[in-house]
Amino acid sequence: MTPYILTLLFLIFSMHSNGQVKNKAKYIYDLYLPKDYSSSGKKYPLLIYLHGGSQRGNDINKLKVYGMPYLIQKGHDFDFIIASPQCPADKYWSSENWFEPLYSDLMSQYRIDTSRVYCTGISMGGYGTYIVALDFPDTFAAIVPLCGGINDSDMARVCNLSKTPIWTFHGTADDQISIHETERIVNGLRKCNGKIKFTKLKNRGHGIEDLYETKPEIYEWLLKNKK
Repeated sequence: MTPYILTLLFLIFSMHSNGQVKNKAKYIYDLYLPKDYSSSGKKYPLLIYLHGGSQRGNDINKLKVYGMPYLIQKGHDFDFIIASPQCPADKYWSSENWFEPLYSDLMSQYRIDTSRVYCTGISMGGYGTYIVALDFPDTFAAIVPLCGGINDSDMARVCNLSKTPIWTFHGTADDQISIHETERIVNGLRKCNGKIKFTKLKNRGHGIEDLYETKPEIYEWLLKNKK
């Protein structure tokens, strides 16, 4: 096979439907295994959690301020394998193809039920949840973005999410990421019969990370969805 053909194939497989070529990058991540993992021998659902902008960097302990890593540190038990990657300080979740290296690493080391792979994230991680599902629409059984959105350049392909069950949350008083960001996604998906459930949080601002602790229905809903 000639070098030209090899290069062309690389570009084809690296290019997503919006025409962007994203370099693959390995991000460090925090990992949680269910308490019965070592004794059960069964496969487990995988939940990928994406943090917000202030947790970027190369110190995994920064992730434990809120969200899934925070709850795990507090001793909460979950029925998922949970992977929480850390986005580098100079990047966004949309900057690179971090998902494929992470997913490959997890699949090679742990017993994962590939029909039950989920993603959730908050703020910048809410954006990331939408984007990774857009880039890999056949992977996720369901997603839960909190106070996120989709960049203008990616809205043209929002219907790629029409077959992915989505439960999204946004505070009506959010002054950092306007609720209109979620509303336009909901409106766009409803035009193509998308499976989106939208919970507006009256008078809530941007800090809705407590939902991960106070709304266990999120996890129950995720587990009801299977590819």
